[in-house]
Amino acid sequence: MSDNPVFDRIRDDITSNDVVLYMKGTPVFPQCGFSAAVVQVLSHMGVKFKGIDVLADPGLRQGIKDFASWPTVPQLYVKGEFVGGCDIVREMFQSGELQELLKTKGVASTQAA
Repeated sequence: MSDNPVFDRIRDDITSNDVVLYMKGTPVFPQCGFSAAVVQVLSHMGVKFKGIDVLADPGLRQGIKDFASWPTVPQLYVKGEFVGGCDIVREMFQSGELQELLKTKGVASTQAA
């Protein structure tokens, strides 16, 4: 355990789940367009993921930014590794990189690379 319980919670989430999306809102009801766009990409690919609503916890909302040294939400993690935010995820999806990353990491999706 570290001195930061929020970081401990994040580490637990990203190691316990293959794909984690820290987002505003929920996968069913995203609260911002950027979060909605990443949910759409993952859903389109048929990837199972855990969505975590940062709006429900102000400590987590700031903590996830500090944890990744990334200033914005959403943030996507695959097998414990930070992938990026909305623009990066969209670009990776369009280029086929995201599909390749998921395949390499052994994450099931209905869309082949």
